[in-house]
Formats: sequence, C-alpha cells, structure tokens
Amino acid sequence: MLKKLIKLVGKFCRSTYIIVDSRYSDEHYISFFIFQKIFGINKKVPWPVNFTSYVTGYKNIKMGKKCSPGSGFYQYIQAVNGIELGDNVLMGPGVTLISANHDFQDFDKHTYTRPINIGSNVWLSANVTVLPGVCIGNNTIIGAGSVVTKDIPEDSIAAGVPCKVMRKR
Repeated sequence: MLKKLIKLVGKFCRSTYIIVDSRYSDEHYISFFIFQKIFGINKKVPWPVNFTSYVTGYKNIKMGKKCSPGSGFYQYIQAVNGIELGDNVLMGPGVTLISANHDFQDFDKHTYTRPINIGSNVWLSANVTVLPGVCIGNNTIIGAGSVVTKDIPEDSIAAGVPCKVMRKR
C-alpha cells in the first residue's frame, strides 16, 4: 500500500516539471517537489534541483537528455554567460560551474566570455570547478577536486589544479 502511494505521489510530483530526468526515482521527485515547489528553493528552475544546490541564470542553460544541473548535493550553477550540456552529463556533489567573472572595475557587473560547453557522456567528479569559457569534449572524465581552467579534448581523463589531461580513454 505504501509503495503504491509513493509511486502515485511521485508520479504527480514528476509531472510538475517541464524537464524530467529519468535517472531519479519517485522518492527523489517527492523530495525535489517539497523543497522546490512548496518551500520555494530554486522554484523557477524547470527541472529538479536539490535543496542544497543553487542555480542562477537557468534560462541560459541548454541541456541534453539525462542531465539536470543542480540535482546533486551542494552544486552551484551560475549561467550568466550560458552553459551548454550534452546528453548524459553526470555531476558529483559539490560541482561548481561558473560561466562569468565579475568586472574588476564594477563588481556588480559580469564580464562576457563564451559559454561553458560540456559534451555528451561526461562525468564531473565531486568538487570539480569549471571556469568561464571552458569546453569539455565528449566521453571525458574530470577527476575529483579539479579546477578546469582550459579546454579539455574529447575522450580524455583529466584531473588536477589546474586540470590537465592525464591520459586518453
């Protein structure tokens, strides 16, 4: 009986989102719904976002299937200059995507750079930071704690501060 109720409520909660990620269970969607739709945390974002994460500039994010930035724990997604995500992008806890820096002359303004572009089948491990204008190619893994300051080619395994290609996949 309880399983049927969870499934029914989960289905309702899932139906309230414009963009749905099939990786998440009914229980996840109930949690997303409570914090996003009832408590208003990240309430305008049209996909599920974890209550510990923050998404700003969500209208500047273009994303493929199986991708929902901010759905993991403690993620910070800032898309002032735009973020483009391919299909099947997995982000670990604490991932930070920063698409714009502040202007040094006026901290209330942002500087313009090209959008962050992350290809398909990419895994950003825990606590990865991706800085403005970076492009990460398809089929790439970025190691935990890395700070991605420059483009990473496709089919790579990269890590470090600053992030560098360790080897090809």
